[in-house]
Amino acid sequence: MSVPGATVRGVQRCAWATSAPDYIAYHDEEWGRPLRGDDALFERLTLEAFQSGLSWITILRKRPAFRAAFAGFSIGAVAAFTQADQERLMADAGIVRNRAKIAAAVSNARAAEQLPEGLSELLWSFSPPGPRSRPGTLADVPATSPESVAMARELKRRGFVFVGPTTAYALMQATGMVDDHVTGCFRASPV
Repeated sequence: MSVPGATVRGVQRCAWATSAPDYIAYHDEEWGRPLRGDDALFERLTLEAFQSGLSWITILRKRPAFRAAFAGFSIGAVAAFTQADQERLMADAGIVRNRAKIAAAVSNARAAEQLPEGLSELLWSFSPPGPRSRPGTLADVPATSPESVAMARELKRRGFVFVGPTTAYALMQATGMVDDHVTGCFRASPV
């Protein structure tokens, strides 16, 4: 039987967030809180893509180095990256050195520049309407949703790469487009 969450220092949290201090801080201060802004959402989209196949804690711990390497995730700055910049990133041990993911970040910045409505408005347009059931346990949290499938499809249509439905759903969770804090978690908003 799954437990809804876990208690650390007297505070009930989602069970995934209790194994390391970095996870606790991320869960308590960021995960699931509404985030808007083109560059802020570009950062999250990029980091979620880099996380694919890895543990989130790896990305979380490397985030300061990612921010430095990717010019603070300024869409305009990353879109201007050259092949030499991509080679520089491949030599940066502070980040995840994956050629396909680095190229995807540059390509996605260029695609984001072309969005007339901006990245933030496009992504938030896929946020599910109205309240939904609170997940009782981690097992009740889906890996995708109809909205994340639609978001991934639209991003691909607009030239984005390395963004599938699972990555899109993780982005939606992380940026507050959906609230998947489990029942009993102190961060869960009332449904």
